Amino acid sequence: MTFKTKESRLLLVLGAFFVANAILSEFIGVKIFSVEQTLGFKKFDINLFGVPNLSFNMSAGVLTWPIIFIMTDIINEYFGVKQVRFLSILTSVLIGFAFLVVWLAMKLQPADFWLVQKQNGQEVNMVLAFDAIFGQGMWIIVGSIIAFLVGQMADVLIFHRIKKFTGEKALWLRATGSTVFSQLIDSFVVIYIAFYLNPAFNYSWQMVAAIGLVGYTYKFIIALAMTPILYVVHGIIDRYLGKDLAQRMIKMAGRG
Repeated sequence: MTFKTKESRLLLVLGAFFVANAILSEFIGVKIFSVEQTLGFKKFDINLFGVPNLSFNMSAGVLTWPIIFIMTDIINEYFGVKQVRFLSILTSVLIGFAFLVVWLAMKLQPADFWLVQKQNGQEVNMVLAFDAIFGQGMWIIVGSIIAFLVGQMADVLIFHRIKKFTGEKALWLRATGSTVFSQLIDSFVVIYIAFYLNPAFNYSWQMVAAIGLVGYTYKFIIALAMTPILYVVHGIIDRYLGKDLAQRMIKMAGRG
């Protein structure tokens, strides 16, 4: 099979970005960063539900999250529900495969000369560093995969429900509306599975609610900020496909 048509090439590019960014978010997500300090602000120290000293400490996976959901909405707009569902399931399988390969890599016997390396003048135990970065716990892996799938399915359904009322107009409403709602689900599902159900942690319902709400607030703001970029991507695709082909694809996608 060759990708000769504009439609097939577009789906290949969008799908590749979708999968690549989803897998990237899982592996860079091990780093937790301070949003306030990164932007040069003082920590907010919020108190929610009796949980003190909360601030916007986010997983670095949020760097690629906006791209994933732009790809979701664009694929939804031009190719329909079935293609998004297929890509979401495929991506979940590939994430699981990626973690399996990493687990096998962690079991390999390291070469003697590689065990200790100097980085910026400091000796680093490379085995411990490798395992600490890539060796995410099973609860976190399962939680992130389930949250991703549930969030994607919710995004698809809400997108098309809104489109039934708006028709071809108000792209911002169906794209942003579906994203902010699906991220509400995603934000709490991953914390609930990874930290509430996980016996290694002792998270209360209050902690799950407080941390999830802080994380969702950040994602909500980013979703609104990304709306203009969605229109830019939409415009680029329309010019690539041509007006007639783009409109035909959008109509076909709306039929399911």
